[in-house]
Amino acid sequence: MNRTRLLAALLSMCACSAFAAPAPYLTIDHSTDTLMDKATAQAIWQEHLPAKLVKLYPISKWGFVSQVEGGFDDAKVCVVTARAMMLPRSGKTLIFRPAHTATAYASQAGATMQQCKALPSSSWARPWRPLNRH
Repeated sequence: MNRTRLLAALLSMCACSAFAAPAPYLTIDHSTDTLMDKATAQAIWQEHLPAKLVKLYPISKWGFVSQVEGGFDDAKVCVVTARAMMLPRSGKTLIFRPAHTATAYASQAGATMQQCKALPSSSWARPWRPLNRH
């Protein structure tokens, strides 16, 4: 009788874990803190990575790196560069051998620091599509 209960408990635990949400991709952010903080970058990754991507690129084998840099030039124009790279994964680390990269550029004349900080989120936060294959 105890074996039956133990088996039923184990089966119910396995069934629950089979329907749990998959672990998220390993994402690393190397952005300038004045333009993009780590929490915002993580939120953008979680919101904009399509579910179909998991079928093509398994979470256990791939991860992403983002980098947002820029600032104001001499004419007070906010210039921002955002780059996303898909890298192969080795355990809990990523190997810098980009499989896909995507780069976005944006500028806004006469922007305040707040507007400049919002610029990468509005221009870069689109569904990720690989542009260049390396």
